[in-house]
Amino acid sequence: MGKVVIMDHPLIQHKIGFIRRTDTGTKDFRDTISEIAMLICYEATRDLKLKDVEIETPICKTTVKELSGKKLAVIPILRAGLGMVDGMLNLIPAAKVGHIGLYRDPDTSKPIEYYCKIPADCSEREIFVVDPMLATGGSAVAAVSMLKERGCRNIHFLCIIAAPDGVKALQDAHPDVDLYVGALDEKLNDHNYIVPGLGDAGDRIFGTK
Repeated sequence: MGKVVIMDHPLIQHKIGFIRRTDTGTKDFRDTISEIAMLICYEATRDLKLKDVEIETPICKTTVKELSGKKLAVIPILRAGLGMVDGMLNLIPAAKVGHIGLYRDPDTSKPIEYYCKIPADCSEREIFVVDPMLATGGSAVAAVSMLKERGCRNIHFLCIIAAPDGVKALQDAHPDVDLYVGALDEKLNDHNYIVPGLGDAGDRIFGTK
């Protein structure tokens, strides 16, 4: 079973409290989403493998640690997931970026794929799927399934706020995926919005509310 890591870092909790506020404007919201993504990425990359490399400092030769093994890819779920990409690339600038586009069918509420463009060598990469909100889990489950169909195996899911329903849905469908959550909220309301949540993340990131 993949692990579920709920962040307890004071900076993450402080910044999530800031973006929950109704009066936080678009620019501040967008900037803070990016900062939170960077902090969550720091935790999600804790288990990356290292190798010893001999280098020369201005003083002498020595052995240092470098990342080894798999390369990395960040895959945002459009459109809100785009708000997390820059923060993650600040930490892992060599990562490639793919995009998955999903929309919810108004009649069935099922996620429908409308776009998928990922690096050609994604099956050889460590994948970080990102979306600020994990509500019902439908989009997350569909996105991970799409990546698995394309040969991806080492997949992690990063979100800023999750509902218990979404965590359970993703774990049930993809028990091999590690899940990193900024804050686990109480529940979903009748419209499948996370409570207390922060409203529609995409609208607040892009100023379209």
